[in-house]
Amino acid sequence: MKAHGENHEMLVGHQRGERSTKIVIAITAIMMVGEIASGILFGSMALLADGWHMSTHVAAFGITLFAYWYARKHAGDPFYKFGTGKVSVLGGFASAVALVVVAFVMAFESIARFFSPEEILFDEAIVVAIIGLVVNLSCAKILHDSGHSHGHSHDEDNHHHHHHEHHDHNLKAAYLHVLADALTSVFAIVALLVGKFYGLLWLDALMGIVGAAVITKWAWSLLSDTSAILLDGGEFGDQEAEIRKLVGTENESIKASIRLWKVAPQHFATAIHTTGSPAELASIRSKLRQVPWITYSSIEIVADGVDTGSN
Repeated sequence: MKAHGENHEMLVGHQRGERSTKIVIAITAIMMVGEIASGILFGSMALLADGWHMSTHVAAFGITLFAYWYARKHAGDPFYKFGTGKVSVLGGFASAVALVVVAFVMAFESIARFFSPEEILFDEAIVVAIIGLVVNLSCAKILHDSGHSHGHSHDEDNHHHHHHEHHDHNLKAAYLHVLADALTSVFAIVALLVGKFYGLLWLDALMGIVGAAVITKWAWSLLSDTSAILLDGGEFGDQEAEIRKLVGTENESIKASIRLWKVAPQHFATAIHTTGSPAELASIRSKLRQVPWITYSSIEIVADGVDTGSN
């Protein structure tokens, strides 16, 4: 098993994500207060929705930071038999749920505004929305660069495993929250401009609904990715084929039953039940150690009615 080295690799990447998230949460909190106050003062539902949207993201970023802290604190805890790699996945799942809540609230408030339109101070609201967009894009770049830095380092070490992509779902969730903020800022700017020059006040509410729909789609994608890992699901045909090739290269008569599941976004555990001689056990084990994305392995060989196992 290669737990120590893989845990170290995950922690290094998580430290980058944690630092970036701290910067983003501070910037977002300041902008959140400004947008909520401006939305109330200037009467813009799109701007107010963006501000409240930001408040839920601040809470979601708190989840992200907690997940990073918890994974780091318990990285060497024997209670976690496969390490703490799934903590970041759980953080991403929780943040995705928060995105769904955000989308629901935005849609509800926007529909209500259709029936109860309010006067909007367009010039002031447009300025605040543009500032919000700039802030959101800046935060997105910070998180994107952090994730790219980790992913690039990982790809350099494992370039021959091009089918296996790196994903820090905790960082990805934070990135999606910021992108959702940027999206609602864009919609708010469009709605305010059209409302100012063409008098279509209802577009302010419509943009809130469109934004909610797009955010829901992003959240669903993240929920699907993270829930599959948390439930040990997924189809890994390419990875299984690679392991099967390693196990059976020397003897075509060898039959193997292979189970794969993720213990972290970029790391797998495998359990192999195979026929063959006990002498082949060391060879199989050695070959598996050459696969960088296998963190834990368990091998059981059945020969002459006797089971022998190795971890």
